[in-house]
Amino acid sequence: MRAVESFVAGTWVAGSGGQPVHDAVTGEMIASVSSDGVDLGAAHAFARDIAGPALRGLTFHDRAAILRALGKALLTDTDELYVLSHSTGATRSDAAIDVDGGAGALLAYSGIGRRELPNHTVWVDGDVEKLSRDGSFLGQHIITPRHGVALQINAFNFPTWGMLEKFAPAFLAGVPSIVKPATPTAYVTEVVVRTIIDSGLLPEGSLQFVAGSVAGLIDLLDEQDTLSFTGSAATARVLRGHAAVLDRGVRFSAEADSLNAAVLAPAAGPDTDEFGLFVDEIVNEMTAKAGQKCTAVRRVIVPTRHAGAVEEALVERLRTVTVGDPSAPDTEMGALVGLGQRDDVRDAVDRVGGVRVFDTCEFVGVDPERGAFMAPTLLRATDAASSLAHVVEPFGPVATLMTYDTLDEAVDLVAKGRGSLVASVYGPDLGETAAMTIGIAPHHGRVHTIDASSAAASTGHGSPLPQLVHGGPGRAGGGEELGGLRSVLHYMQRTAVQGSPDLLTAVTGTWVDGAVRRDKGHPFTLYFDELEVGDCLDTGPRVITLDDIEHFAHFTGDLFYAHMDEEAARASPIFEGRVAHGYLVLSMAAGLFVWPDPGPVLANYGVDNLRFATPTYPGTEIRVIFTCKEKSLRAGAGYGEVRWDTKVVDQDGNVLASYDVLTMVAEKEPA
Repeated sequence: MRAVESFVAGTWVAGSGGQPVHDAVTGEMIASVSSDGVDLGAAHAFARDIAGPALRGLTFHDRAAILRALGKALLTDTDELYVLSHSTGATRSDAAIDVDGGAGALLAYSGIGRRELPNHTVWVDGDVEKLSRDGSFLGQHIITPRHGVALQINAFNFPTWGMLEKFAPAFLAGVPSIVKPATPTAYVTEVVVRTIIDSGLLPEGSLQFVAGSVAGLIDLLDEQDTLSFTGSAATARVLRGHAAVLDRGVRFSAEADSLNAAVLAPAAGPDTDEFGLFVDEIVNEMTAKAGQKCTAVRRVIVPTRHAGAVEEALVERLRTVTVGDPSAPDTEMGALVGLGQRDDVRDAVDRVGGVRVFDTCEFVGVDPERGAFMAPTLLRATDAASSLAHVVEPFGPVATLMTYDTLDEAVDLVAKGRGSLVASVYGPDLGETAAMTIGIAPHHGRVHTIDASSAAASTGHGSPLPQLVHGGPGRAGGGEELGGLRSVLHYMQRTAVQGSPDLLTAVTGTWVDGAVRRDKGHPFTLYFDELEVGDCLDTGPRVITLDDIEHFAHFTGDLFYAHMDEEAARASPIFEGRVAHGYLVLSMAAGLFVWPDPGPVLANYGVDNLRFATPTYPGTEIRVIFTCKEKSLRAGAGYGEVRWDTKVVDQDGNVLASYDVLTMVAEKEPA
């Protein structure tokens, strides 16, 4: 037996004493876990004073690049973690969900950071608000990292993914994490953290690890910190009532008990593809991770007329499931995490009650009394509306079958879970599935719908995805641990900044209309590292003639009446006569600002936010005001992306069109 060590303030240290941890398969004592004697105050101070400033000094793209490198590093050698996971009762496929899923979360958030966030330390939220008539006083919302710590208290079922799915958005936000794993599987999380620390990829203190209680650490948290919890609703209630949350404003998020449902729609009879898909998914949800998933299906809700067929099909499939040694390649379901957990599940099954449809199996290659083994257990509710399956969660390989007669009744049964992470609806009739989805959506963080056309591509009922919300209302805790940018925002602060255009430009790194412009010659002759936000070109004029309009119309085939028929154009409530094509205006504008010779500008890759403000009539003299609005370096590529504020104006200064031109501009001296 060895002590699981904590990693605090840059040092690995073992706590004194320790709670014993047992192998889920053999019952042998394999480790001890304790934080007694570990300086938790030092962990908090180290994260705030050392890691926080270092992380905030990196741009979103810098952090995204680190997450990508870390995800790839974790995937290079997963064998040790797979073998170690067997001791938790996990099969190889169970371990893949945890280990590969955790690394996948890092890679997914890396992509989100590179695609959706700026290469800057400040995130601009929304448009500039004009607060004065002359535009000299403006408002802009910005989002910045909070100057605190993200403290995680995690569940036992996913010792790798459970940590990394929270670490990734916090790190991308620029906030250091302190991780407290559940005791039964802390030894797995320790190995993952050691691998991460040994990679040398993270700024010092970005990730710290506490094996054992963090009660004293919670007492230190304040309004800049966040506390994320995954576990029971009872513990979530205690944490939600802690003085740190109630009095000091710690931002709290919980993912708690979730009595998830899967619904078979009325049209999904035994002769449909959806029926078979439904049965397969229920069995998978009951047996993957031995049912120890927060997203696992606990309530199987089926039409009364299909109930017998569903029950028969489920029993037939459950009989074929191989339960036993999780390290054996043919094993489909391993052990629960420990004997105590098995006792809890058995007690919960007794409390749920109903008819035991299936609850026995042969255990292959193991001693089921020494290990925490339990047969998949299918219950049938005698009264669906009053079943305790809506209240009690057996956190293991257990599901309860219940019936409904109408869609409204099915919606009501699903809602009795009082808020869940996910529900699935299986059926070939889009009308039924859509009605069910809308009915149950307010009670869920995610609704997973399947018909035969989407089944092959489906990620499955129980698979949280970094891009989508993982959380749920009510009993499920109310948090959103995943969800793309939503989860990154959880660790950041939105602030309304008021000031001059020049001040907002300085704060955000994005040129704001009304801020100073500089004329340094044609900006397309400047390399990326020479360009500055605010560099500008005010072009010479060009007159758009009727001949230009007719030539463009016949050349492109765009013969819309407003361009070609004077009488019809005048009859329109919008135009006073024939007008130039909007794309003609854009084309002529490009001719005014494009530098023709080879130079730093490599390509134009798009136009954003295009608006035509007013019609352009024959005889209008146009010119372009072209300003470097934003720069974003693509590290290691030899070039960066430059966004140009582009305004096409007439001879009186009226804006005819406005848009952002997107270009790739070479570095003069690539790093």
